[in-house]
Amino acid sequence: MAAVWARTVLLTGSNRGIGLELVKQLLGAPRPPAWIFATCRDPEGPRAQELRDLASKHPNLILVKLGPPGGRHGFQTLFSYTADVANPSAITDAVKIVEGKLNGTGLNLLINNAGIYTPAASLESVDAEEMIRTYKTNAVGPMLMAQAFLPLLKKAAWESTEEGLSCSKAAIINISTIMGSIEKTPESFFKPVISYRCSKAALNMLTKCQALTYGEAGILCVALHPGWVKTDMGSQEADLTVDTSVRGLLSVLPTLTEKHSGTLLNWEGKAIPW
Repeated sequence: MAAVWARTVLLTGSNRGIGLELVKQLLGAPRPPAWIFATCRDPEGPRAQELRDLASKHPNLILVKLGPPGGRHGFQTLFSYTADVANPSAITDAVKIVEGKLNGTGLNLLINNAGIYTPAASLESVDAEEMIRTYKTNAVGPMLMAQAFLPLLKKAAWESTEEGLSCSKAAIINISTIMGSIEKTPESFFKPVISYRCSKAALNMLTKCQALTYGEAGILCVALHPGWVKTDMGSQEADLTVDTSVRGLLSVLPTLTEKHSGTLLNWEGKAIPW
């Protein structure tokens, strides 16, 4: 497996599933990042116990709260609490923590992984509240995270001596899904999940817009589909183990260049049509 090396990494939704496995495999890499900033709503809560255990053994892992005062609140779905990646004040607080640890250097890699999924959201049942809530976390959140951390990403790109675009220089990776592909919708519509599909289609458009805008500053922007993964969100019906999916994602990251910026790829690096 090719190893991605980025000196500093921040990822959202890191206390379970794909996010937690990304943290584990980054920590276990031959050259782990100097700093891994792992965000979740409630780092002190019971759902973050495994993350705290990792942090106690790895001083380069910093847990960052992205949630309201007092811990875990808000609307609970079957599979996740709504992440506060769309809460501007929480994001501002997170930027201050990260800036303090980076001590004047930039952030190389932002992985927007946090997301929510409501399996029963059919065209007959989905309502405005559900659509807005899902868009807020799955599309607005990654937009706000990129905006807030853009100065640190630009700084990393400016500091780098690398030519072109790469994840070791400066990159935004949005964890998306083939369910956000309009062309591929008929192949997976046995699970309508309307709010999830529409929000991820919006995330794909955001990725394209980010690539066209931030590329000039030396920042790579790519959307990645991790596959159908055996997590709380993906269920045990899924095709891939979380270990296989994340190994694939981390193998793809070091292969990404400017030619991939603004595209949607799967965990094997294969292009998915919009």
